[in-house]
Amino acid sequence: MKLLLDTCTFLWLAADDPQLTASARAECGKPENTVYLSALSAWEIAIKHRLGRLPLPESPVRYVTSRREWLGFEPLAFDEAAAAHEVLLPSHHTDPFDRGLVSQAILNGLTIVTPDEAISAYPAPVLW
Repeated sequence: MKLLLDTCTFLWLAADDPQLTASARAECGKPENTVYLSALSAWEIAIKHRLGRLPLPESPVRYVTSRREWLGFEPLAFDEAAAAHEVLLPSHHTDPFDRGLVSQAILNGLTIVTPDEAISAYPAPVLW
């Protein structure tokens, strides 16, 4: 399975947070699954850190890269096709980062790992 992490899912995996469900944790840890972290999530983490809404033990650049590599996840660039696809989505969700992740999931055949119930209204598979 090809999985795309929501930002909060990545942060919970990186911190071994108990809010993460056992099934999400198990699927992200299976060696046969490829797990992606979008550049959108790295951007969202950096913005929230800069605004003082997300304390991190090190700079967002180091934190995201080191945790992603330690967890064995692949980076996923946010490209023009995903950006343009966002306008085709119905307005189930207003968060631009989440809408971008949905676009990436649809275009790349990925399952989104997220606790956000609004995302399941889109035509992309969701795992939680």
